[in-house]
Amino acid sequence: MLWTNLSLEELARRMADLGTPVCPKTIKQFLDLHDMGHRQAFKYVSMGENKDRNAQFENIAGLKQSFLASPNPIISMDTKKRELLGLFYRDGKLYIQETLRVYDHDFPSFGCGVVIPHGLYDLKRNLGYLNLGTSHDTSEFACDSLYQWWQADGRLAYPHARSLLLLCDGGGQYLFKQDLQKVADLMRLEIRVAHYPPYTSKYNPIDHRLFAHVSRACQGVIFTQVEQVKYYMEKAHTSTGLKVVVNILDKVYKTGRRIAEGFKKTMRIVFDPLLPKWNYRAVPAAN
Repeated sequence: MLWTNLSLEELARRMADLGTPVCPKTIKQFLDLHDMGHRQAFKYVSMGENKDRNAQFENIAGLKQSFLASPNPIISMDTKKRELLGLFYRDGKLYIQETLRVYDHDFPSFGCGVVIPHGLYDLKRNLGYLNLGTSHDTSEFACDSLYQWWQADGRLAYPHARSLLLLCDGGGQYLFKQDLQKVADLMRLEIRVAHYPPYTSKYNPIDHRLFAHVSRACQGVIFTQVEQVKYYMEKAHTSTGLKVVVNILDKVYKTGRRIAEGFKKTMRIVFDPLLPKWNYRAVPAAN
C-alpha cells in the first residue's frame, strides 16, 4: 500500500527539486486520481481469535432470542474507562471564553480522586444504568452495581422475572462467581451469564449503545468532582430514546481478595454443557 506523511506543500517542493514544478492543488488532484485520501489508522484487526468464537456467538444469539420472548431482562454489563478527577486533559472541544489550562501530564498523584463508571444496559428498554465507584474496579463492585440496579429499577420493571441474562466480556473468575452467587441469593433470581469470547468485547451491546453516547456527552469537560461526572453522564441520550440513570457508589472495595475456602465444592453455579467456561447459571438458594 502506497502512503506518505508529507504535506501537499512538501510534495510540491520535492517535485520542483526533481525538475517538475507543480502547485499543491495539482498534487491534490494527482493523489485523488490514485485514491490516496487523507486517512488515519482504524482499530479493526483483532489481536487474536478463539476457535470457539462462532459457536459462542451463535449461543448468545439464541439466548437473547429466547429471553426477548420472555418476561426476563437482558442486561449487558461492562466497566467504562476510569476518569481521573482534577485538572487533567480530556478529548473534545467546548464553547468557552478562554482556553482551559490543565496539567501537561496525567499523573494520578496530582488528582483528587478517581471515578470508575460501571455500566448496565437494558436491551429491552433501551435504558443505561451507571454506578460510579470511587475506589477500585473489583468483582464485588460489579456485583454490587448489578444488585443496585435490581433494587432501584429492575424488580419494578420486571415483576414476573424468573431469570436474568447477563452479557459480559471475557473473564468469569471464581471470585466473580462467588460474588455473583451472593447477588443471586439476594435477588432471589437465577442469573444466567454468557461471556463474549476473548478479543470480541466490541460486540458487547453496552459499548456502542451506551458508552459511546456517554463519552460524547462528556467531551471536553474537565472533571473535578464525582457529582459533576454524574451530572454530565446523565445527559447522554439518543434520537432513538436512550435514557441514562447514574448513581454514586462510594463504598471502599478491597483488592487482593480470594475465594472462600470450600466454595468450589458448595457453590450453586451450574455450568452449561456447551462451552461451560463462558456459559453458566448462578442459582439462588431455595427459600
